[in-house]
Amino acid sequence: MNIFVINSGSSSLKYQLFRLPAEQPLCSGLVERIGLDNSVITHKVFPAVGEEQVVRRTLDLPDHRAGLREVLQLLTDAEIGILQDPNEVEAVGHRVVHGGESFAATTIITPEVKREIKRLFPLAPLHNPANYVGIEVAEQIFPQAQQVAVFDTAFHQTLPEYAYRYALPEELYREQGIRVYGFHGTSHKYVAAQAAAYLSNPQARLITVHLGNGCSMAAVRGGVSVDTSMGFGPLAGLVMGTRSGDIDPSVIFHLIGQLGYDAEQVSNLLNKRSGMLGLAGNSDMRDISRALEAGDERATLAYELYAYRIKKYIGAYAAVLNGLDAVVFTAGVGENDALVRRLVCQELDFLGIELDEAKNATRSPGIREINQKESRVKVLVIPTNEELEIARQCEELLSTKD
Repeated sequence: MNIFVINSGSSSLKYQLFRLPAEQPLCSGLVERIGLDNSVITHKVFPAVGEEQVVRRTLDLPDHRAGLREVLQLLTDAEIGILQDPNEVEAVGHRVVHGGESFAATTIITPEVKREIKRLFPLAPLHNPANYVGIEVAEQIFPQAQQVAVFDTAFHQTLPEYAYRYALPEELYREQGIRVYGFHGTSHKYVAAQAAAYLSNPQARLITVHLGNGCSMAAVRGGVSVDTSMGFGPLAGLVMGTRSGDIDPSVIFHLIGQLGYDAEQVSNLLNKRSGMLGLAGNSDMRDISRALEAGDERATLAYELYAYRIKKYIGAYAAVLNGLDAVVFTAGVGENDALVRRLVCQELDFLGIELDEAKNATRSPGIREINQKESRVKVLVIPTNEELEIARQCEELLSTKD
């Protein structure tokens, strides 16, 4: 089954084309810095024999629609294309961030499903609109393919009620569905399974730390999510690229009551102008890292604050799990930023977390163990593969349907 997977992030677009049951993609790619100057497309083709082919293009992409159209041109390119006819794709799997209370599992996309995804835009304003655009463009390019939605919120549907409820009047939950949903579920599910297999412990107590432009953590016991840092929308929890993470609600009241902000301005502030962008003037950790190396004080504070928030959640989730077998770092920052991992893990030896500085600074493919040999808790770097997880779930759903 040929499955094309689209994973639209807040400023990026990842994709892979699979021919399942083989789990090695035929091609993959990443579109970065969408909406910024000098957007970059990196497209890789993996032939059956010979070396992979890599194409890199730098151009201005104002939105996700423009990015996806460039990707589709590469897929059907006369020289490096994998597809001759878009109808060769049998299914398109879409990452959709927010499923609300409506979607607890992978779902075939219908007009009703699209309407519900659109209705949920206010709960994930940076993501669901981009996901929706991906669906609409894919429907045009792959009209014969089955369109499938895989929801970030699904993995966290196992949270106990005392973890997903807010201390608000009952009717706001019962009638409006205001509760913790959690996000990045596809990534947390994938790396938790990889960690459990690596540890040969299906009941492992894990803290998974997904650090990209968006950031979240999950407490996972026996492959089941029991708590997570994001909440009703993907704004709560950790400091992110442009999102504030946890903030005292009194700040919002002050912005509205004393500074004259309206609801839209507050949303724009907390979702698009805060986080690392607000602290350091830049949302890309690679740019902030270079500024830090140059002695920039704002960049230094931003790194310290970013790591401190992660460390606080590690302490909380170790308590929730009543112990800890491993901390797992994943996604773009988690996999590649050694300084973040060092700042997070320092002074956590009382929990049994002892980082090996040399291993932490050394890059290598696959799962990496970066803790000291005597560390009671493993510290793992596991590359996430949300696209493969989405493809697997699409195949499982469509096979069951058949």
